[in-house]
Amino acid sequence: MDSNLLAVVALIGLALVFDFLNGFHDAANSIATAVSTRLFSPRQAVVWAAFFNVLAFFLFNHEVAKTMGKGIVDIAVVDNFVIFGALGGACAWNIITWYFGLPSSSSHALMGGLAGAALVKAGPASLVMKGIMMTVAFIVISPLLGMLLGIVFATLFYRISARTTPTQVNGRFKRLQLLSSAAYCIGHGGNDAQKTMGLITGLLFSAGYMKGEFMVPVWVAVICYSAMGLGTLFGGWRIVKTMGSKISKLKTIDGFSAEAAGAVSLYTASALGVPVSTTHTITGAIMGVGTIKRFSAVKWGVAGQIVWGWVLTIPGAALISAALYMVSAALLK
Repeated sequence: MDSNLLAVVALIGLALVFDFLNGFHDAANSIATAVSTRLFSPRQAVVWAAFFNVLAFFLFNHEVAKTMGKGIVDIAVVDNFVIFGALGGACAWNIITWYFGLPSSSSHALMGGLAGAALVKAGPASLVMKGIMMTVAFIVISPLLGMLLGIVFATLFYRISARTTPTQVNGRFKRLQLLSSAAYCIGHGGNDAQKTMGLITGLLFSAGYMKGEFMVPVWVAVICYSAMGLGTLFGGWRIVKTMGSKISKLKTIDGFSAEAAGAVSLYTASALGVPVSTTHTITGAIMGVGTIKRFSAVKWGVAGQIVWGWVLTIPGAALISAALYMVSAALLK
């Protein structure tokens, strides 16, 4: 095996480690509401989420992968060292935020890592500002859209259920939450796994193993969905606790409303090819559902800590990535 191929295989392995950590770190996004409402036990929830994460392979196109692969940095700048820096920075940031129980964005960690390594290698001209600005805009849009839809759905469903007893409401929405939870898990898989697909495909192009139109090979899609599904199966309970109970207490009707709002937001973003944060989306939806009861039902102090995690993610991952790029390039070039 020649050295270039060996490097590519090693980097694909690192990409799958990131995808595993993405599933592990973001398990809370897709199962926290279901655990909080006691629809599932934690063990049942992660199996459920992993299954529907992988099912997304059959339901989504690869627009998000194309954005991540060629729409954040100029693909001509991408090389093994840039990919290593991006993945290393994103993995490190995921581990740091998981340790502190902070639901930051794996998506934005990867984007920050990619931008940080490219900046060190080729300067600002290497950045594709259209793709970056679209992604940054959705840092604000996705939680606001999730919050708005959470408010609309929860208001609607509470009004529909106004003449129903609490026991009937709980039973009805417990069944409906099976659908909303599955829909959200599919949306999570359909947006998040594609980011690593895009990076691996960009790596294959830069290494000369692919030419022509930027298309994600089927085998790349399969291994990325599988790695993320496996990561979800192992779950991250520190973040589940933050997402599922520290932001706002949820009933089954609330969980259904939040998951439905999150799923609509994710499907919209995936159709547009925008790599959004599933963390931002479901956090906004949970906060929206909480506000319709009373403003104080949302623990805004915890929400504020989460927002700080969002703000720090791109620059934090970019700094780590830049350092890894410089070290690896200096030692191995």
